Amino acid sequence: MALSAHWLTHINVWQSSGLSQAAYCRQHQLTYRTFSARLCEFRAQANSSPSAPPLLLPIHVQAQTSPEVGLILHHAKGYRLELPAAVSASWLAELWRCLG
Repeated sequence: MALSAHWLTHINVWQSSGLSQAAYCRQHQLTYRTFSARLCEFRAQANSSPSAPPLLLPIHVQAQTSPEVGLILHHAKGYRLELPAAVSASWLAELWRCLG
């Protein structure tokens, strides 16, 4: 079943807000459990649909600071992740979505 425009709008606004799910729900007077369930449906649909556009993730990429570290990613929520350059892009994208 496709998500309603109401939930798609909230998910897109939340993704670009930089807020945690809980903070976004409080700010918009949404039930956290319902929002989380709709987000899971959205992600399942995105993963099962080959024509779905990729999700954009708010990150800042920093130049290499040592030979052991290929990437240093800074998430808008304060997460910092140091990774080797050979890390799988698809694995990294899924990890970053989970931090959302």
